[in-house]
Amino acid sequence: MQDPYAILGVPRTASADEIRRAYRKLAKELHPDARPDDKASEERFKQVTQAFKLLSDPEKRAQFDRGEIDADGRESAAYHFRSRPGAGASQRGPRGQFEDIGDIFSELFTDMGSQGRTRARRPQASRGEDVRRPVDVTFEEAMTGTRKRLAFASGKPVEVTIPPGVEDGQVLRLKGLGHPGQAGGPAGAGLVEVNVRAHPFFRREGDDIRVDLPISLKEALEGGKVRAPTVEGLVEVRVPEGTTSGALLRLRGKGAPKSDGTRGDQIIRLMIDIPMNDPELERFIEGWTPPTGYDPRARFRR
Repeated sequence: MQDPYAILGVPRTASADEIRRAYRKLAKELHPDARPDDKASEERFKQVTQAFKLLSDPEKRAQFDRGEIDADGRESAAYHFRSRPGAGASQRGPRGQFEDIGDIFSELFTDMGSQGRTRARRPQASRGEDVRRPVDVTFEEAMTGTRKRLAFASGKPVEVTIPPGVEDGQVLRLKGLGHPGQAGGPAGAGLVEVNVRAHPFFRREGDDIRVDLPISLKEALEGGKVRAPTVEGLVEVRVPEGTTSGALLRLRGKGAPKSDGTRGDQIIRLMIDIPMNDPELERFIEGWTPPTGYDPRARFRR
């Protein structure tokens, strides 16, 4: 082998730290994992490692410097040196000298990361996958809240709370009900996708609930009290005298529940219902003459 100092590219006066840094740089550059199928680099890596083994041992380095051993660690022909027991083993020198070469490799391949094959990588902890489950609720259940039993990753039924005011398509996230994590990672979540069934006459618009309320022609002309549906049941509302079809009534606080504890409104659209095949109403209409200037479509002629 060549001069170990020349192989590492350091002077004979180099300190232990300088030799160590030179070796780390060359070993990282020439390691077979960094240069696969490169025979020249592989051979150079072996030489660098052998040179470092010799110079990292304080006793062997001193013997080489005195000419007692050659670069391969063999006894020099010019001397009849008797090796002391254990002279060829790696040693730990005093402070400032090299430690065992295994420690150097440990640090080296920590830096090289996945390229190093001398140290097994610990599996990384990862979060488990989520489990999605659909659930159907009625319009009333969505407004008042309910509880449903669903099975997630474990297969065991879990009672899930559906909060008041939940919207169609909303996804509720339940921590820890998904698949288990890997290598100690947390479990995934249970995702509950809420499907709110359509209602025969209620419909939701934001936080408001809308409903069309039929009234008779007489109720529209004379006004009066009528009963209207809400999510909680029937309530009494007043129809103003001379109401036209499409007029709106607002019931404060009768809409969908909000996250802050308040509620939206219920909007009632009054729709005049005309009975069919009513001879008396037909005779009245035949004899009725609209007042002068009356035009129900006047606003379209602007």
